Amino acid sequence: MRSTATPNLLQSLPPISVSPRNPSLLAHNSLTSPPKRTLDITCASKRSPDDYHATLKALNSRDRRPRKSLGQHYMLNDEINEQLVASANVEEGDLVLEIGPGTGSLTNVLIDAGATVLAIEKDAHMAALVRERFADTNRFKVLQEDFIKCHIRSHMLSMLESMGSLSEKPRYAKVVANIPFNISTDVIKQLLPMGDIFSEIVLLLQDETALRLVESSLRTSEYRPINIFVNFYSDPEYKFKVPRSNFFPQPKVDAAVVRFKLKQAVDYPAVSSTKSFFSMVNSAFNGKRKMLRKSLQHICTPVEIEEALQNVGCLATSRPEELTLDDFVNLHNSIVRA
Repeated sequence: MRSTATPNLLQSLPPISVSPRNPSLLAHNSLTSPPKRTLDITCASKRSPDDYHATLKALNSRDRRPRKSLGQHYMLNDEINEQLVASANVEEGDLVLEIGPGTGSLTNVLIDAGATVLAIEKDAHMAALVRERFADTNRFKVLQEDFIKCHIRSHMLSMLESMGSLSEKPRYAKVVANIPFNISTDVIKQLLPMGDIFSEIVLLLQDETALRLVESSLRTSEYRPINIFVNFYSDPEYKFKVPRSNFFPQPKVDAAVVRFKLKQAVDYPAVSSTKSFFSMVNSAFNGKRKMLRKSLQHICTPVEIEEALQNVGCLATSRPEELTLDDFVNLHNSIVRA
């Protein structure tokens, strides 16, 4: 009879070499030296760092293999987790949201930094694993939910309120997460408008996505509505590149860390309605090869659009990829009736 038991991952997979200080990690960093972080935790001894063997041992303990349908790629290099936490300036007493904790390698570093962690994990087996792993601390809570469908605002407000009753900090929470690449856009769209709850968001994304979000230029095919969205709600910064060899299983692409410093509502561009603004932006890019006087003619006449474009300093023949965020804001306020 053929056995259906899950093979031991430590036996079935070759070792992965993980450099403790990979020079390519900061290939795209504007800083001249790698960010360093010193932990000074006096309330408890530092937990053991995670590595290749610790990660596979944790998976074996639950007879689990990474699920492609959930986009599971586990981090094997604990120094990258340290740099993720440092990029968010996590300090003692911070409340941090983590999406997809997996085996808990990043969670481990967050707790060592003194943070209280709320983790959202879709995989019931992984949720049970981290719940058991961090059962000895009262600074960790995991919810077994699909992040895209969960009511994250109510969860965070509840946590902030309970922590606020103990001390004045935190006024705002933070997000630090190694998220599945296939939900990156959904996560960004859900979190960035929450500047009333989060001060900053640090995500490990697919490198190509990270570059497109932060560095896309006008008049290029990479310039899209998501760029307008990101800059409307935040100031994004590309922090550093993470080679694919640091994950298990190894993905087909490299990753990168991006920090989004969230804006408060008073700092958003002045539009009468964010809903109508982004509706106009999406309509403009739906006809990307078309001039705006054609793609936006459902809002007002082509002549009115041409006049509005000229009034905001753009050509009457402008296409969407030629307009900055401020240009779109001014155009919206000229042609969309409140």
